[in-house]
Amino acid sequence: MTTLWFRPAMPDDLDCLRAVMDGAIGPLQQGFLNQDQIESSRAVMGLDQQLVTDGTYFIALIDNAIAGCGGWSRRATLYGGDHSAGLREPRLLDPATEPARIRAMYTDPAFARRGVGRALLAHCEAAARAEGFTACELMGTLAGIPLYLSAGYQVIEEIEDDRGGAPVPMKRMRKTL
Repeated sequence: MTTLWFRPAMPDDLDCLRAVMDGAIGPLQQGFLNQDQIESSRAVMGLDQQLVTDGTYFIALIDNAIAGCGGWSRRATLYGGDHSAGLREPRLLDPATEPARIRAMYTDPAFARRGVGRALLAHCEAAARAEGFTACELMGTLAGIPLYLSAGYQVIEEIEDDRGGAPVPMKRMRKTL
């Protein structure tokens, strides 16, 4: 891999970010979810513009191409995009007692299995740690679970989200920083 670097996502990036997310959901979930679950997952996954506004969402670039995106949050919302029904909880978290949230991690399929997700996750954890958080939580898709387990996250809850139709299995995970 050539040099991987990160920059904060900006409002002008929103269309590109949505394209990366849309392009990643289908191919990278195959083998983990059936086609109905993949389509259903689009209702609960996606871009939360609050992360961009807060300056906690990043674009991973390789040779000036968007290789992935992801972020962390100091807000209580655990997962979901702007279009996801019923998941918004904009309350600020207390870093002394609550874990930061790792949010909306996506890798462009052309850059999958090249360390982009791992590097982006570490970048987000370091940013959360710099703001005083001592733990992170996330809601992992089945495709993301192997990465999160290898990065030290532990499953604390298993759910199925059926707001998109077919139930999509996911796991809430936590890591002490």
